[in-house]
Amino acid sequence: MRTGTVVIETIESKVLRGNKLGDPHVRRLPIYLPPSYGDERFSYPSIYVLAGFTGSGEMLLNRSAWSETFAERCDRLIADNRLRESIVVFPDCFTDLGGSQYLNSSATGRYEDYLVDEIISFVDQRYRTIPGAATRAVMGKSSGGYGALVMGMRHPDVFQVVCCTSGDMYFLYCYLPDFPKTLDTFRRHGGSTSSFVEAWRRMPKRSSSGLFQAVNTEGMAAAYSPNPRAKAGFDVPFDEKTGLLREDVWKRWLAWDPVHMLDRYAANLKKLSSLFLDCGTRDEFNLHHGLRIFSAKAKSLGVPHQAEEFDDGHMSITYRNDRSLEVISKAFQRALRAPPMPRSGRPRKPSRRSAGRKQGA
Repeated sequence: MRTGTVVIETIESKVLRGNKLGDPHVRRLPIYLPPSYGDERFSYPSIYVLAGFTGSGEMLLNRSAWSETFAERCDRLIADNRLRESIVVFPDCFTDLGGSQYLNSSATGRYEDYLVDEIISFVDQRYRTIPGAATRAVMGKSSGGYGALVMGMRHPDVFQVVCCTSGDMYFLYCYLPDFPKTLDTFRRHGGSTSSFVEAWRRMPKRSSSGLFQAVNTEGMAAAYSPNPRAKAGFDVPFDEKTGLLREDVWKRWLAWDPVHMLDRYAANLKKLSSLFLDCGTRDEFNLHHGLRIFSAKAKSLGVPHQAEEFDDGHMSITYRNDRSLEVISKAFQRALRAPPMPRSGRPRKPSRRSAGRKQGA
Protein backbone atom coordinates (compact mmCIF):
# COMPACT_ATOMS: atom_id res chain seq x y z
CA MET A 1 0.00 0.00 0.00
CA ARG A 2 1.34 3.40 -0.97
CA THR A 3 1.51 5.80 1.95
CA GLY A 4 1.34 9.52 2.41
CA THR A 5 3.73 11.77 4.30
CA VAL A 6 3.20 13.92 7.37
CA VAL A 7 5.17 17.16 7.51
CA ILE A 8 5.29 19.49 10.50
CA GLU A 9 5.25 23.16 9.62
CA THR A 10 5.67 26.09 12.01
CA ILE A 11 3.27 28.98 11.69
CA GLU A 12 3.69 32.36 13.38
CA SER A 13 0.35 33.98 14.07
CA LYS A 14 -0.24 37.71 14.13
CA VAL A 15 -3.76 37.41 15.54
CA LEU A 16 -2.71 35.20 18.50
CA ARG A 17 0.24 37.36 19.47
CA GLY A 18 -0.31 38.93 22.88
CA ASN A 19 -3.37 36.83 23.77
CA LYS A 20 -4.61 37.21 27.37
CA LEU A 21 -3.61 33.67 28.41
CA GLY A 22 -0.05 34.03 27.18
CA ASP A 23 -0.47 30.99 24.92
CA PRO A 24 2.13 30.64 22.15
CA HIS A 25 1.53 32.48 18.91
CA VAL A 26 4.11 30.29 17.16
CA ARG A 27 2.64 26.83 16.67
CA ARG A 28 3.30 23.53 14.96
CA LEU A 29 1.00 22.66 12.08
CA PRO A 30 0.95 18.99 10.96
CA ILE A 31 -0.05 18.42 7.34
CA TYR A 32 -0.72 15.07 5.65
CA LEU A 33 0.36 14.89 2.01
CA PRO A 34 -1.24 12.07 -0.01
CA PRO A 35 0.75 9.24 -1.67
CA SER A 36 0.97 10.88 -5.10
CA TYR A 37 2.00 14.31 -3.82
CA GLY A 38 5.52 13.83 -5.17
CA ASP A 39 4.11 14.16 -8.68
CA GLU A 40 4.12 17.92 -9.21
CA ARG A 41 1.52 17.72 -11.96
CA PHE A 42 -1.23 17.26 -9.40
CA SER A 43 -3.13 19.55 -7.07
CA TYR A 44 -5.46 18.41 -4.30
CA PRO A 45 -8.56 19.32 -2.31
CA SER A 46 -7.96 20.00 1.38
CA ILE A 47 -9.49 18.77 4.63
CA TYR A 48 -9.17 20.59 7.96
CA VAL A 49 -9.55 18.34 11.01
CA LEU A 50 -10.45 20.08 14.29
CA ALA A 51 -9.59 18.46 17.63
CA GLY A 52 -11.97 18.28 20.57
CA PHE A 53 -11.74 20.06 23.92
CA THR A 54 -8.29 19.60 25.57
CA GLY A 55 -6.99 18.30 22.23
CA SER A 56 -4.72 19.67 19.51
CA GLY A 57 -4.12 18.82 15.89
CA GLU A 58 -0.89 16.95 16.53
CA MET A 59 -2.61 14.63 19.03
CA LEU A 60 -4.77 13.26 16.21
CA LEU A 61 -1.65 11.75 14.70
CA ASN A 62 -0.68 9.86 17.87
CA ARG A 63 -0.75 6.09 17.97
CA SER A 64 -2.97 4.36 20.51
CA ALA A 65 -3.78 0.73 21.24
CA TRP A 66 -5.83 -1.11 18.60
CA SER A 67 -6.28 2.00 16.52
CA GLU A 68 -4.87 3.80 13.50
CA THR A 69 -3.34 7.23 13.36
CA PHE A 70 -5.28 9.67 11.21
CA ALA A 71 -2.60 9.44 8.54
CA GLU A 72 -2.86 5.63 8.47
CA ARG A 73 -6.63 5.95 8.17
CA CYS A 74 -6.22 8.21 5.15
CA ASP A 75 -3.73 5.79 3.57
CA ARG A 76 -6.14 2.88 3.98
CA LEU A 77 -9.17 4.72 2.64
CA ILE A 78 -7.21 6.05 -0.34
CA ALA A 79 -5.93 2.54 -1.13
CA ASP A 80 -9.53 1.25 -0.98
CA ASN A 81 -10.76 4.07 -3.26
CA ARG A 82 -12.98 5.37 -0.46
CA LEU A 83 -11.15 8.69 -0.10
CA ARG A 84 -10.00 10.95 -2.87
CA GLU A 85 -6.38 11.94 -2.36
CA SER A 86 -6.38 15.13 -0.30
CA ILE A 87 -4.13 17.36 1.73
CA VAL A 88 -5.19 17.05 5.38
CA VAL A 89 -4.43 19.82 7.89
CA PHE A 90 -4.47 19.50 11.69
CA PRO A 91 -4.68 22.97 13.32
CA ASP A 92 -3.59 23.56 16.92
CA CYS A 93 -6.18 25.75 18.64
CA PHE A 94 -5.54 24.54 22.18
CA THR A 95 -5.52 27.12 24.97
CA ASP A 96 -4.47 27.17 28.61
CA LEU A 97 -8.16 26.83 29.48
CA GLY A 98 -8.51 23.64 27.44
CA GLY A 99 -9.70 24.91 24.08
CA SER A 100 -11.07 27.78 22.05
CA GLN A 101 -14.26 26.38 20.46
CA TYR A 102 -12.63 27.87 17.32
CA LEU A 103 -14.13 31.27 18.16
CA ASN A 104 -12.70 34.75 18.67
CA SER A 105 -12.71 35.69 22.35
CA SER A 106 -11.01 38.37 24.42
CA ALA A 107 -10.49 35.69 27.10
CA THR A 108 -8.54 33.28 24.89
CA GLY A 109 -7.62 34.79 21.53
CA ARG A 110 -8.77 35.13 17.94
CA TYR A 111 -8.89 31.47 16.98
CA GLU A 112 -11.59 31.85 14.34
CA ASP A 113 -9.41 34.40 12.56
CA TYR A 114 -6.36 32.20 13.12
CA LEU A 115 -7.99 29.29 11.32
CA VAL A 116 -9.87 31.12 8.58
CA ASP A 117 -7.45 33.92 7.76
CA GLU A 118 -3.99 32.63 8.64
CA ILE A 119 -3.81 28.85 8.49
CA ILE A 120 -5.72 28.44 5.24
CA SER A 121 -3.67 31.12 3.55
CA PHE A 122 -0.47 29.51 4.85
CA VAL A 123 -1.43 26.09 3.47
CA ASP A 124 -2.71 27.35 0.12
CA GLN A 125 0.48 29.34 -0.48
CA ARG A 126 2.87 26.51 0.35
CA TYR A 127 1.09 23.42 -0.96
CA ARG A 128 -0.63 22.43 -4.16
CA THR A 129 -4.19 22.79 -3.00
CA ILE A 130 -7.15 23.31 -5.29
CA PRO A 131 -8.32 26.66 -3.92
CA GLY A 132 -11.96 27.40 -3.31
CA ALA A 133 -14.68 26.51 -0.80
CA ALA A 134 -16.04 23.62 -2.89
CA THR A 135 -12.75 21.73 -2.53
CA ARG A 136 -12.12 22.62 1.11
CA ALA A 137 -13.71 20.57 3.91
CA VAL A 138 -13.78 20.90 7.68
CA MET A 139 -14.53 18.07 10.10
CA GLY A 140 -14.20 17.30 13.79
CA LYS A 141 -15.61 15.54 16.84
CA SER A 142 -17.09 17.03 20.02
CA SER A 143 -15.77 20.61 20.33
CA GLY A 144 -14.08 19.97 16.98
CA GLY A 145 -17.46 19.02 15.53
CA TYR A 146 -18.90 22.20 17.00
CA GLY A 147 -16.09 24.18 15.41
CA ALA A 148 -16.66 22.53 12.03
CA LEU A 149 -20.38 23.30 12.12
CA VAL A 150 -19.81 26.91 13.15
CA MET A 151 -17.25 27.29 10.35
CA GLY A 152 -19.92 26.17 7.89
CA MET A 153 -22.45 28.56 9.39
CA ARG A 154 -20.19 31.59 9.43
CA HIS A 155 -17.84 30.89 6.53
CA PRO A 156 -19.59 29.08 3.67
CA ASP A 157 -17.32 31.05 1.34
CA VAL A 158 -14.36 29.20 2.90
CA PHE A 159 -15.74 25.71 3.65
CA GLN A 160 -18.53 24.15 1.61
CA VAL A 161 -18.11 20.61 2.98
CA VAL A 162 -18.81 20.19 6.70
CA CYS A 163 -18.82 17.06 8.87
CA CYS A 164 -19.76 17.32 12.54
CA THR A 165 -19.45 14.23 14.77
CA SER A 166 -20.94 14.48 18.28
CA GLY A 167 -20.72 18.25 18.14
CA ASP A 168 -21.77 20.46 21.05
CA MET A 169 -25.36 21.58 20.50
CA TYR A 170 -28.51 22.23 22.47
CA PHE A 171 -26.64 23.66 25.44
CA LEU A 172 -29.61 23.18 27.76
CA TYR A 173 -28.91 19.44 27.72
CA CYS A 174 -25.16 19.22 27.17
CA TYR A 175 -23.82 21.99 29.45
CA LEU A 176 -26.43 23.01 32.01
CA PRO A 177 -26.39 19.64 33.89
CA ASP A 178 -22.70 20.29 34.71
CA PHE A 179 -23.33 23.58 36.51
CA PRO A 180 -24.22 22.21 40.00
CA LYS A 181 -21.11 19.97 40.03
CA THR A 182 -19.02 22.88 38.79
CA LEU A 183 -20.35 25.05 41.60
CA ASP A 184 -19.41 22.38 44.17
CA THR A 185 -15.89 22.21 42.71
CA PHE A 186 -15.53 25.97 42.83
CA ARG A 187 -16.48 25.96 46.52
CA ARG A 188 -13.75 23.42 47.27
CA HIS A 189 -11.20 25.71 45.61
CA GLY A 190 -11.86 29.17 46.97
CA GLY A 191 -15.47 29.69 45.97
CA SER A 192 -15.05 31.54 42.69
CA THR A 193 -14.23 30.99 39.05
CA SER A 194 -10.90 32.79 39.29
CA SER A 195 -9.85 30.97 42.47
CA PHE A 196 -10.58 27.61 40.86
CA VAL A 197 -8.59 28.51 37.74
CA GLU A 198 -5.65 29.59 39.89
CA ALA A 199 -5.84 26.43 42.03
CA TRP A 200 -6.06 24.21 38.96
CA ARG A 201 -2.99 25.83 37.43
CA ARG A 202 -1.03 25.14 40.62
CA MET A 203 -1.94 21.45 40.77
CA PRO A 204 1.15 19.19 40.42
CA LYS A 205 -0.89 16.83 38.24
CA ARG A 206 -2.83 19.24 36.11
CA SER A 207 -5.62 17.26 34.54
CA SER A 208 -9.35 17.48 33.95
CA SER A 209 -9.72 14.05 35.57
CA GLY A 210 -12.19 14.35 38.43
CA LEU A 211 -12.65 18.04 37.65
CA PHE A 212 -14.02 17.76 34.14
CA GLN A 213 -17.31 19.58 34.72
CA ALA A 214 -15.53 22.61 36.18
CA VAL A 215 -12.72 22.62 33.61
CA ASN A 216 -15.19 22.27 30.77
CA THR A 217 -17.49 24.96 32.12
CA GLU A 218 -14.75 27.54 32.53
CA GLY A 219 -13.42 26.67 29.08
CA MET A 220 -16.84 27.17 27.51
CA ALA A 221 -17.39 30.39 29.45
CA ALA A 222 -14.12 31.76 28.10
CA ALA A 223 -15.41 31.10 24.58
CA TYR A 224 -19.08 32.06 24.91
CA SER A 225 -19.15 34.80 27.58
CA PRO A 226 -15.80 36.62 27.69
CA ASN A 227 -15.63 39.70 29.88
CA PRO A 228 -12.38 41.71 29.95
CA ARG A 229 -13.52 43.37 33.19
CA ALA A 230 -13.98 40.08 35.08
CA LYS A 231 -11.07 38.80 37.16
CA ALA A 232 -11.00 35.49 35.29
CA GLY A 233 -11.56 37.22 31.94
CA PHE A 234 -15.01 35.70 31.48
CA ASP A 235 -18.40 35.29 33.18
CA VAL A 236 -19.91 31.97 34.25
CA PRO A 237 -23.67 31.59 33.71
CA PHE A 238 -24.59 31.10 37.38
CA ASP A 239 -24.19 32.99 40.61
CA GLU A 240 -21.07 31.68 42.33
CA LYS A 241 -22.65 31.92 45.81
CA THR A 242 -26.19 30.66 45.29
CA GLY A 243 -25.94 28.80 41.98
CA LEU A 244 -28.87 30.76 40.54
CA LEU A 245 -28.73 30.85 36.75
CA ARG A 246 -27.61 34.21 35.43
CA GLU A 247 -30.07 34.72 32.60
CA ASP A 248 -28.06 37.50 30.95
CA VAL A 249 -24.92 35.36 30.72
CA TRP A 250 -26.84 32.22 29.76
CA LYS A 251 -28.41 34.18 26.92
CA ARG A 252 -24.91 34.94 25.64
CA TRP A 253 -24.11 31.22 25.70
CA LEU A 254 -27.29 30.36 23.82
CA ALA A 255 -26.35 32.83 21.10
CA TRP A 256 -23.51 30.37 20.27
CA ASP A 257 -25.68 27.25 20.46
CA PRO A 258 -25.94 25.79 16.91
CA VAL A 259 -29.65 25.11 17.48
CA HIS A 260 -30.21 28.83 18.11
CA MET A 261 -27.66 29.89 15.50
CA LEU A 262 -29.79 28.20 12.85
CA ASP A 263 -32.17 31.15 13.00
CA ARG A 264 -29.35 33.46 11.88
CA TYR A 265 -27.30 31.18 9.64
CA ALA A 266 -29.73 28.87 7.85
CA ALA A 267 -29.18 30.79 4.62
CA ASN A 268 -25.44 30.20 4.86
CA LEU A 269 -25.86 26.48 5.51
CA LYS A 270 -27.96 26.24 2.35
CA LYS A 271 -24.86 27.34 0.42
CA LEU A 272 -22.91 24.25 1.51
CA SER A 273 -22.43 21.42 -0.94
CA SER A 274 -22.52 18.87 1.89
CA LEU A 275 -23.52 19.03 5.58
CA PHE A 276 -23.14 15.77 7.51
CA LEU A 277 -23.85 15.26 11.21
CA ASP A 278 -23.67 12.11 13.32
CA CYS A 279 -23.72 11.13 16.97
CA GLY A 280 -23.84 8.03 19.15
CA THR A 281 -27.21 7.06 20.59
CA ARG A 282 -25.63 6.73 24.04
CA ASP A 283 -23.68 9.98 24.11
CA GLU A 284 -22.73 10.79 27.71
CA PHE A 285 -23.24 14.52 27.13
CA ASN A 286 -26.74 14.13 25.67
CA LEU A 287 -25.52 15.27 22.29
CA HIS A 288 -27.66 12.73 20.45
CA HIS A 289 -30.68 14.71 21.65
CA GLY A 290 -29.03 17.87 20.40
CA LEU A 291 -28.48 16.28 17.00
CA ARG A 292 -32.14 15.30 16.73
CA ILE A 293 -33.29 18.79 17.73
CA PHE A 294 -30.85 20.47 15.32
CA SER A 295 -31.77 18.15 12.46
CA ALA A 296 -35.51 18.66 12.93
CA LYS A 297 -35.12 22.43 13.01
CA ALA A 298 -32.76 22.42 10.03
CA LYS A 299 -35.29 20.38 8.08
CA SER A 300 -38.09 22.81 8.96
CA LEU A 301 -35.90 25.66 7.69
CA GLY A 302 -35.12 23.84 4.44
CA VAL A 303 -31.42 23.25 5.19
CA PRO A 304 -30.19 20.18 3.25
CA HIS A 305 -28.18 17.81 5.45
CA GLN A 306 -27.53 14.21 6.40
CA ALA A 307 -27.98 13.14 10.02
CA GLU A 308 -26.95 9.70 11.23
CA GLU A 309 -26.91 7.96 14.59
CA PHE A 310 -24.77 5.00 15.60
CA ASP A 311 -24.82 2.65 18.57
CA ASP A 312 -22.08 4.06 20.80
CA GLY A 313 -21.19 6.80 23.26
CA HIS A 314 -18.96 9.86 23.07
CA MET A 315 -15.54 8.32 23.66
CA SER A 316 -13.31 6.15 21.44
CA ILE A 317 -15.30 6.67 18.27
CA THR A 318 -12.50 7.53 15.87
CA TYR A 319 -13.81 4.79 13.57
CA ARG A 320 -16.57 7.23 12.62
CA ASN A 321 -13.92 9.29 10.84
CA ASP A 322 -14.20 6.75 8.03
CA ARG A 323 -17.78 7.81 7.44
CA SER A 324 -16.95 11.53 7.46
CA LEU A 325 -14.04 11.09 5.10
CA GLU A 326 -16.19 9.10 2.68
CA VAL A 327 -18.82 11.87 2.72
CA ILE A 328 -16.11 14.45 2.10
CA SER A 329 -14.64 12.42 -0.74
CA LYS A 330 -18.00 12.17 -2.50
CA ALA A 331 -18.50 15.91 -2.15
CA PHE A 332 -15.08 16.57 -3.68
CA GLN A 333 -15.87 14.15 -6.47
CA ARG A 334 -19.02 16.07 -7.33
CA ALA A 335 -17.18 19.39 -7.21
CA LEU A 336 -14.29 18.26 -9.38
CA ARG A 337 -16.40 16.22 -11.82
CA ALA A 338 -13.37 14.13 -12.62
CA PRO A 339 -12.67 10.40 -12.29
CA PRO A 340 -10.33 9.30 -9.50
CA MET A 341 -6.75 8.33 -10.19
CA PRO A 342 -6.26 4.60 -10.81
CA ARG A 343 -4.68 2.62 -7.97
CA SER A 344 -1.47 2.45 -9.95
CA GLY A 345 -1.09 6.16 -9.30
CA ARG A 346 -0.90 7.00 -12.98
CA PRO A 347 -3.13 9.90 -13.93
CA ARG A 348 -5.94 9.40 -16.37
CA LYS A 349 -6.29 11.71 -19.29
CA PRO A 350 -8.40 14.63 -18.04
CA SER A 351 -11.85 15.05 -19.50
CA ARG A 352 -12.87 18.30 -21.17
CA ARG A 353 -14.48 19.41 -17.92
CA SER A 354 -11.37 18.81 -15.87
CA ALA A 355 -8.80 19.77 -18.52
CA GLY A 356 -6.40 22.46 -17.52
CA ARG A 357 -5.02 22.31 -14.01
CA LYS A 358 -4.50 18.63 -13.19
CA GLN A 359 -6.10 17.41 -10.02
CA GLY A 360 -5.03 14.79 -7.50
CA ALA A 361 -6.85 11.55 -6.81
